[in-house]
Amino acid sequence: MAEYLAHAYCRAGVCKIEYNGRQIEMGEGDVLIVRKGKLVGEIVPDSGFCVKVIYVSPEFIARSTPQSNYGTRGGLSLFLEPVMHLTPGQQEIMKRDFEAVEFRLGARESHFYQEVMLNAVQAMILDFFDFHSHIWGESDVPLTSASIMNRFVAMLENGEYRSHREVSYYAEKLCVSAKYLSEVSKNVSGYGANFWINRYATLDIVRLLREKTLTLVEISDMFEFSSQAYFSRYVQQNLGVSPSEYRK
Repeated sequence: MAEYLAHAYCRAGVCKIEYNGRQIEMGEGDVLIVRKGKLVGEIVPDSGFCVKVIYVSPEFIARSTPQSNYGTRGGLSLFLEPVMHLTPGQQEIMKRDFEAVEFRLGARESHFYQEVMLNAVQAMILDFFDFHSHIWGESDVPLTSASIMNRFVAMLENGEYRSHREVSYYAEKLCVSAKYLSEVSKNVSGYGANFWINRYATLDIVRLLREKTLTLVEISDMFEFSSQAYFSRYVQQNLGVSPSEYRK
């Protein structure tokens, strides 16, 4: 289920998780939302950890996500910080959302099963939006900006950063200027377009460096760096250490 969206609600205990290149912690009453399973590394729960997880396919998420531009900002925020610490009232809502999805999932005799499931998941997602807006502040993303940002992120998630790490490339594909794309990215996510390009590229490089099944030259070639020296400088700038030092 690596490509599925994971929605995890912690009912008890604590779990430490390696995510997106760093350590995060999930405790009782917290919600964890992960868009890409490959971003998750080692998972270390304590003896009392209890969690309920709902996995949703990308196709079903696309169908059930409400027509709200808030999802663009929320999705990018969760890419960086996937844990939301809920209040007691929010925890009760989350508990009921999970129970509703679970209950409806088993009601396959309904003639409107797909529609009912879509509504149950959509209600859960709307509550996620609401929780996130209370934690990070409400922001209404303009339709044009949301469209540009969604298409930009889609190119990154398709792996185009392996061959292209210049803002100008993505801007040209989106029929906007590099300056405008960076402004949109900054307004929507709080970070410029270059940040997201380097973030996706660096995470992929880190994953390959950890596997140790490829040589540094092979990894450099996969990302089409012009030289091994340029690859080393890029890793040094983004990770603070050279590729060889990172592998030690």
